[in-house]
Amino acid sequence: MPRRPAFHRRVLDWFDVHGRHDLPWQASRDPYRVWVSEIMLQQTQVKTVIPYYQRFLQRFPDVHALANAEQDEVLHHWTGLGYYARARNLQKAAQVVRDEYAGEFPASLEDLAGLPGIGRSTAGSILAAAFGQRGIILDGNVKRVLARHRAVEGWPGKTAVHDALWEIAEELTPRERHADYNQAMMDLGATLCTRSSPRCGDCPVAADCVAREQGNPGAYPGKKPRKTMPVRNTRFFMARNPAGELWLEKRPAPGIWGGLWCFPEAGERDPAAWCLDVFGAEPGSIEAWHEFRHTFSHYHLDIQPVLLHVPAPAAAVMEADRQLWYNVRENPRIGLAAPVVDLLRQLATGSSPAAGTRKSPKAKE
Repeated sequence: MPRRPAFHRRVLDWFDVHGRHDLPWQASRDPYRVWVSEIMLQQTQVKTVIPYYQRFLQRFPDVHALANAEQDEVLHHWTGLGYYARARNLQKAAQVVRDEYAGEFPASLEDLAGLPGIGRSTAGSILAAAFGQRGIILDGNVKRVLARHRAVEGWPGKTAVHDALWEIAEELTPRERHADYNQAMMDLGATLCTRSSPRCGDCPVAADCVAREQGNPGAYPGKKPRKTMPVRNTRFFMARNPAGELWLEKRPAPGIWGGLWCFPEAGERDPAAWCLDVFGAEPGSIEAWHEFRHTFSHYHLDIQPVLLHVPAPAAAVMEADRQLWYNVRENPRIGLAAPVVDLLRQLATGSSPAAGTRKSPKAKE
């Protein structure tokens, strides 16, 4: 029997024919552009990232433009992409590169991994794609491919399982065509070795895949232990002035939606009393909308919006950098929390949530 080609050779041969070669970030080896794409692609699908990536680079074409920008504008260009800590860390890292590396990205694994928001796998991907070095990656798709190929049992979130997968990734990553191999492994996991319906018949490494031999590729990788998601409740006070503007407040940096603009959360406070404190007069009317659910990775947040028609804004003492009147027709360039975007859209069109509890998709903070 002829000897089977090496794992990486089969993966690369498949990639040359079936892989993705026209992604916008593949056209450049500029470390800045590679880095922005890597951060955006964390826990986000390629098709979602592409338009955000293109708009982001149009506004922030280099590391200095990003480092020097206002955070509100950075978050504005991230609104809807989710996991907003990525955007905050992106700008922090740009400022470190500007201030400590004279605007040039470091070309070592240790220095790259020391930048905010860059872990071992992301650093490895940047090393390979931007600097041509042998950078090892282990994103979600790669974990799935390797766990199935070697039948590595257990949830990758466990240290022992995670370390075992890193050892396999180190072993199999070639010393040539590093960027192509990394992209090939991600493509393989995204298109063939998918979570629910793996296409083993088309897989270039199926011949020696242990999970396929066992007949249970879906059993790998192991699932995260299920936990009951806690539920929290809050209310959004949507104060609207006679001009139709909405009162928003900037969230503190730590915590959910950090640095984003949001409707005030009021808990159990009486809306009329809150309006009196903030605007010096009670609201002309109060309209309670139906509650809806926003789900984070670790808990559900049930939100009840309350629309308040308030007096002229002159009564409010406003902190310019923490509070603003939002004009839905002008669309200010600020970052908005995901449920706020949805509510502003409804307010702009004059619609309100349909009867019953409305549930949003899983949130990305």
